[in-house]
Amino acid sequence: MPTPSTIRLDGTDSVTAIEYPADIPAAATGAAAVPDTTLILAHGAGAPQTHPFMTAFARGLSSRGVHVVTFNFLYKERGRRAPDPAPRLEACYRAVIATVRERGPQAGRRLLVGGKSMGGRIASQVVAADTQARVSPGVDGLVLLGYPLHPPGRPEKLRDAHLPAVAAPMLFVQGSRDTFGTPEELGPVLARCTSAELLVVDGGDHSFKVRGRDAPTEAEVHARVQDAIRGWIGRLRGRGSAP
Repeated sequence: MPTPSTIRLDGTDSVTAIEYPADIPAAATGAAAVPDTTLILAHGAGAPQTHPFMTAFARGLSSRGVHVVTFNFLYKERGRRAPDPAPRLEACYRAVIATVRERGPQAGRRLLVGGKSMGGRIASQVVAADTQARVSPGVDGLVLLGYPLHPPGRPEKLRDAHLPAVAAPMLFVQGSRDTFGTPEELGPVLARCTSAELLVVDGGDHSFKVRGRDAPTEAEVHARVQDAIRGWIGRLRGRGSAP
């Protein structure tokens, strides 16, 4: 059952997090299940952690044996529409990572970070900044759902400069008609990264919605993506520790 908790930030501020425990029985029987993995997922710019997309992925991945933690950035916790400046968003994500590490057993456990759109971008910026500062981020991988490579209609305003600095493996899940960056646009960026894989949602938009009378349902698309994410996380178990 999802469990809410409070995460303290610097000063008197705090945000709400929700934990989705791994389904251990499913993990015990599934060949690719990963009950020893925690994945922190942050929401996108326009919706909080309780948006149906976020809850669908949190529940879907937890049912596949992954312990998932979602949280609100401070501006959403306060009911504001405009995102906080990047340094404040990054500070919030860092506080969540620190709290997750403090609250859970770490021996043999893998920690992944990521999120939907802006949430994934902020996660990657945090890991890149730590790596560039020669501080071990202690992160074993990143799951980026609809990476916002550029604003819609503004392909010249790329948000990719930091990505090659990320040493941890990254999985980009991108719709083939994502106006924030198509798989073709992401290709050259990923080629400059140490370890990056691309999962394309054929016909999907920024939220993986597929159009057409014969298109798969949203639940079917989500299930396929979640199965692929579980498989990717499972393959990480054979690799070394986080950089």
